[in-house]
Amino acid sequence: MKKPVYFIACLWLTFLHGPLVAETRIAADSPQLLYTGRIDFGDKKAPQLSWPGSSIEANFTGTSLSLVLDDEKGRNYYNVILDGDTLHPFVLEAKQGEHSYEISRALAPGKHSLEIYKRTEGEEGSTAFKGLVLDDGARLLPPPARPKRRMEIYGDSISCGMGNEGADNGRDDLASEKNNYWAYGSVAARRLDAELHTICKSGIGIMVSWFPFIMPQYYDQLSGVGDNDSQWDFSRWTPDVVVINLFQNDSWLIDREKRLRPIPSDEERVQAYVDFVRTIRKKYPHAQIISALGSMDATANEKWPDYIRAAVKRMRTEFGDDKLDTLFFDYTGYGQHPRVAQHIANGEKLADFVQQKMGW
Repeated sequence: MKKPVYFIACLWLTFLHGPLVAETRIAADSPQLLYTGRIDFGDKKAPQLSWPGSSIEANFTGTSLSLVLDDEKGRNYYNVILDGDTLHPFVLEAKQGEHSYEISRALAPGKHSLEIYKRTEGEEGSTAFKGLVLDDGARLLPPPARPKRRMEIYGDSISCGMGNEGADNGRDDLASEKNNYWAYGSVAARRLDAELHTICKSGIGIMVSWFPFIMPQYYDQLSGVGDNDSQWDFSRWTPDVVVINLFQNDSWLIDREKRLRPIPSDEERVQAYVDFVRTIRKKYPHAQIISALGSMDATANEKWPDYIRAAVKRMRTEFGDDKLDTLFFDYTGYGQHPRVAQHIANGEKLADFVQQKMGW
């Protein structure tokens, strides 16, 4: 008796791919997924993650897990953290286009936690998250609680975590070695149990950048991919603490590279800083703002920290703004971007400062 054609086809598929297994698909708009960051929900079935530190958390059952991502450029990296194992994440290198990524098929039966964390920045493009794939019969559980404390950072490559996983004597511009999870702001936020938004771009400044736009033109975007017309709705999320860590690129490009002509006076440098902080203050009238700098060579002497001190003093005097502070991360003499050890030290310093100031 001849076998039916469909039976032979199934045997052939099983030989090629293994047994056909049923699965549970979780859509990206599930209410049991916890999103953090400036994320574009224009398409709720495919929200766009572009800023570093954008994350998705979930609790689930089952023994397997896959993610479905649609990446713009094929240059992004993600930490996929299972069951709180932050020291041994699955580091996912996204391929361009839509793909399913198997994270594990050998989890212990029972409950598990998941965090998907964008290591890279807008420079590497955006990623559409299109959901999870679990075992047949597995399900999502209620998500973790959202932290009540909120922090936001405006910064450059230091705040992004550029090169922080590079060798001390190696290059530090590879996307694979850029890990915002271990940037100082993320370290501080985890210690303080605070939700964090990091608005940063490598090479950006307040007065001048290594490209044609500056932070005052970039800070209010919904998407972190280049200079674009997207607009973040500031009423959606209000931080308790804002950290501004800028002027490192200004110091290089003005003093060393002479890229800004005419070269601005000391007064113009102070005023530019005042103008940007006042812009942020208008968005967040009650937030504690910390004007920070470092830990690269802009803090090697007092010139650029003094501009920030002068700006803060002026804002306290002229505008009666008593929710302003300064914090400087010491330059260690290391000539490249801070590595993870330096970020951890700076993160602890920031956490101590915020804890003392805010009573957290």
